[in-house]
Amino acid sequence: MMSALWKNKRFSIVLLLLGILLYWSFAYRLERTDFIKMITLWTGLFIVSYKIIQNNANNWKLLALAGLLFRIIFLLAIPNLSQDFYRFIWDGRMLLEGFNPYLSLPEVWVAQGNAPIAQARELYDGMGQLNGSHYTNYPPISQFCYFIAALFASKSILGSAIVFRVLIIMADIGTFFFGRKLLQALKLPEKHIFWYILNPFIIIELTGNLHFEAVMVFFIIWSLYLLQKGYWYWAAVALALSVSVKLIPLLFLPLFVQKFIMDRKKSFDKLSLTKGISKLIMFYSLVISVVFLTFAPFFSATFLKNFSKTISLWFQNFEFNASIFYIVRWVGYQIVGWNVIETAGKILPMVTIVILLVLTFLRKNKATTQLITAMVLGICTYYFLSTTVHPWYIAVPLSLCVFTRYRFPVVWSFVIILSYTAYIHPDFKENLWMVGLEYGIVLAVLGWEIYRNTKTSRPASATSFLN
Repeated sequence: MMSALWKNKRFSIVLLLLGILLYWSFAYRLERTDFIKMITLWTGLFIVSYKIIQNNANNWKLLALAGLLFRIIFLLAIPNLSQDFYRFIWDGRMLLEGFNPYLSLPEVWVAQGNAPIAQARELYDGMGQLNGSHYTNYPPISQFCYFIAALFASKSILGSAIVFRVLIIMADIGTFFFGRKLLQALKLPEKHIFWYILNPFIIIELTGNLHFEAVMVFFIIWSLYLLQKGYWYWAAVALALSVSVKLIPLLFLPLFVQKFIMDRKKSFDKLSLTKGISKLIMFYSLVISVVFLTFAPFFSATFLKNFSKTISLWFQNFEFNASIFYIVRWVGYQIVGWNVIETAGKILPMVTIVILLVLTFLRKNKATTQLITAMVLGICTYYFLSTTVHPWYIAVPLSLCVFTRYRFPVVWSFVIILSYTAYIHPDFKENLWMVGLEYGIVLAVLGWEIYRNTKTSRPASATSFLN
C-alpha cells in the first residue's frame, strides 16, 4: 500500500514538473504563427491536466496548488495569442487621466499626437488598427479593472499585464471557492471544479492572454451559489456585476423564470404564484438597477451612440470561427452573390431569443442543476448562431457545465485551438476545414450527450465521461 502511494506521489510530481515546463514554453517560447508547436504543447497540457486530476481526485489541496502554480508561470509574460490587452491598458490609463474611454478613439489621439497617456503609440500599434479605430465596448467593471492596472503601472506595459494577471488569478480563486461550495450544495463531486480550474484553455486564454471572462465567470458562479442558498437578492447583485464585466450574462435572464415562480412544494396555489412573480420582478429589477448604476458615471447621449454602434459591429461586420453563420453565408453567396452578414446578423440573434424562450418555458428549469443546464444550452446556442466566436468566449459554458451532465464544452475547450490556424497565414486567413472539424466534433459530442441524457435518469456524476 505504501509503495503504491509513493509511486502515485512520484508520478504526480513528474506531471507537475512536466506541466510547468510546457506552460513555461507556451508563455515565453511560442509564436502564434507556429501552430504545430502550439497544438503540440496544447495537447500535452490537456493530457497532463487529465492525468493530474485522475490521479489526485480526492486531493483537492494538491489540485488547487497545481492550478495556482501553473497560473503564476505566466506572471511576467506578455500575451502571445491576443493583443486585446493593449486596448485594456489604453482604456485604464485614459480613465486615470480623467477621460471617458467610451467617447474617443485611440487612432484620433495618436494621429493628433496629443494622447494624454504614456506609451500611446506603442499601445496603439499593439492593439492594431482595427481595434484602435473603434470605440471601446468593455463594460464598467472591466474598465474598473483596467483603471486598477493604470493606477499601479501607468508607464509600464509589462507592469499593467502583471496587475491584470493578479486580478484574473484572484477571480479564478473566487471561482474555485464558490464553485466548490456550489458542488457541495448540489451534492456533486467536488473534483468537477478542476475541469475548469486546471483546464489548460482557461489558464492560457484567461491568465495567459488576459481576458476578463475570468472575472465574469466568478460573478456568475457566485450568483448561482447565492441563489442556491436562498439569498436571491445578493444573487441579483452578483449577476448584475457579471453583466457589467461582459454583457453576455444578459442572455440568462429569461431562464430564471421557473426558479422563482415554480414552488418546490407539490401543491401550487395562487398565493405562491403571486409571491414567485413578485420575487422574480424584484430580482430582475435589482439586476437592471445595479447594471445601470455601474454605467451611470459614463452615461451620456454620445456614450449610448458609440457603445451601441460598437456592439452592433459584432453582429453585422465581424466574422470569425462561426459555425451556422458560415453555412448561411455560403448559401447567401449562392443565391444573391454577396456576403449576407448584415442581414444574418440581425436575424440570427432573434433566433437565439426564440430558442432561449423555448428553454425558459418548455423545459424544466426549477432546480438549480436544471437552470444551469439551460444556461449551458442557451449560451452555446447563441455561440452556434453567432458571426464571431473568439476562443475565450467558451469560458462561460465551460465553467457552467461542471454542475451539469454535459461535458461537450470541455471537448470544445480542447478543439477550439483549431481556430488559431488562422494565424498561420500572414494576413490572417481562416482555414474553414479546421473550423468545420472543430464544430463537427463539438456538435457530435453534444448530440451524443443529448441522446444519452434523455435515455437515463442517473445523476450527473454517474453519466459524465470525465469522472
